[in-house]
Amino acid sequence: MQKTVIFLLALFLILEIYVYQAFKTVYNSQNGKLLYWIPTILVYGFLFYSIFTYDRGSHKYLSFQVVFSVILIFVLPKLLIAIFLLIEDIIRLLNFGYNYVATDNHVYPSRRKFISLVGLGSGAVLAGFVLDGIIFGKYRHKARIVRLKLKNLPSNFKGYKIVQISDVHSGSFQNPKNLQHAIDLINKQNADLVLFTGDMVNNYADEFVPFIDLFSQIKGKDGKFAVLGNHDYGEYGVWKNIDERKNNIPKLIENEKKAGFEMLRNEHRIIERNGEKLYILGVENWGIPPFPQFGDLNKASEGVPAEACKILMSHDPSHFDAVVKKHPVDVQLTLSGHTHGMQFGIDLKNFRWSPVKFKYPKWADLYQTGDKYLYVNRGFGVIGYPGRVGVLPEITVFELS
Repeated sequence: MQKTVIFLLALFLILEIYVYQAFKTVYNSQNGKLLYWIPTILVYGFLFYSIFTYDRGSHKYLSFQVVFSVILIFVLPKLLIAIFLLIEDIIRLLNFGYNYVATDNHVYPSRRKFISLVGLGSGAVLAGFVLDGIIFGKYRHKARIVRLKLKNLPSNFKGYKIVQISDVHSGSFQNPKNLQHAIDLINKQNADLVLFTGDMVNNYADEFVPFIDLFSQIKGKDGKFAVLGNHDYGEYGVWKNIDERKNNIPKLIENEKKAGFEMLRNEHRIIERNGEKLYILGVENWGIPPFPQFGDLNKASEGVPAEACKILMSHDPSHFDAVVKKHPVDVQLTLSGHTHGMQFGIDLKNFRWSPVKFKYPKWADLYQTGDKYLYVNRGFGVIGYPGRVGVLPEITVFELS
């Protein structure tokens, strides 16, 4: 641990000295030195103090969010500035080498003020986006309308409306009232059915307790169903003993039940209209290791007619390619979440990009294989970075035909 801290300290010191070259080029004075180094020392002092005194077993997620936010606001933009400086330094070195060989000019080129200004400005813009994502971005919930024609959908279910939410991560929010607008937006959709596809908490069932009243306001004419996500199992938490950990899932299921959600654990439910049936399947988390693989589609589909129209809730989209799309049960629509779109990226109508695509090729929106669909919800809440830049929190509204 001590060696790691020393290594990081040395790395950050090199980064700061390097980035200071841009600051010095623009503002070279004694006041400029103080303006740069005093806040820098204070910030790093806070970071290292917070890291050394952080107690994972305290169940307090706010302190982690503060530390992570400071790193993203203060350190990440400096990496961007360093990229500008590095590109300029490579060009300066090449120019010097050429002039040294081809001319009598052996003077090493000085930094250009313009490049330093561009670098510092870009870093400031990135820091602004990160800060905006924390203060406002995570509350910019958007309802996305998805119209789908499903194979074998009974005629009585044409126009049926399903709302999907996913990845609430209630422990990442301090005040339930700040999410009231999102709950109102869900109810505005006048859903027939509400499906929650996992990760109601970060680790501990108690995180959801302050949000029970809020989420109990969500209305679905035919009910509200839920499945477990990887965070709901509490595998990332610190527990006093094995019994406390074992009791976490039953407590979470009970808390979600108080909010009106029925948990499906490798099982299914039938929605019936005038004798016609729509099957809702829910499996436990199934992800690529190290994520748990508790999902059992065979068990969830026991007794379901092969020709029936089925909608599957499965938290991790990896399940679709690995199991669902080639499974004989023939699921027409799979609903997932998990990726959050990494809470950072570009999410336009005709162009989407996020670094998470390198881990999850199917990371957001609708994907089709034959007559089978996968929809990956961008998530309702946040984890790690307590904000969103470019990829907004999502409420998905499916209109079936």
